[in-house]
Amino acid sequence: MTPMVIVLGIDPGTQNTGYGVVYARGQRLAALDGGVIETSPSLPLEKRLATIHARVCDLIKEHSPTAVAIEDLFFGQNARSAFSVGQARGVVMLSAGMHGVPAYSYTPQAVKQAVCGSGRAEKGQVQRMVGALLSLPEPPSGDHAADALAVAICHANGAAMRAAI
Repeated sequence: MTPMVIVLGIDPGTQNTGYGVVYARGQRLAALDGGVIETSPSLPLEKRLATIHARVCDLIKEHSPTAVAIEDLFFGQNARSAFSVGQARGVVMLSAGMHGVPAYSYTPQAVKQAVCGSGRAEKGQVQRMVGALLSLPEPPSGDHAADALAVAICHANGAAMRAAI
């Protein structure tokens, strides 16, 4: 029998952390939840991280995922933003660890490859493919939620193979 998985996908950031919850059984995928955890830039960093931690813990309690899939850092040009994203990733991994849920990391290129068939896909293409793969009436709005759903799909697509190993 094909295993059923529920994946909490996360696109980390200190101002906007996207999340998406995907159910997968065999080739069937369905979105259970998705959105953005927003924090105010006027708040001290420790309060922003505490907000992210609390909300991710709530999502884990609500959906009981079998895995948390997190998008890896993309360094680009701005080291300060990379450190900030790294702190948000750490808080998400802490939340997963505290609830005994394994956490997996995927590069942006691996996510795009899994969802679109190309590691160089554009944001709009990712959004359209996420909508199609999850049979949504329209593509998810907002980059962060769409990216989080894409990370969850990336993990879910490899879940059967990991279970067999």
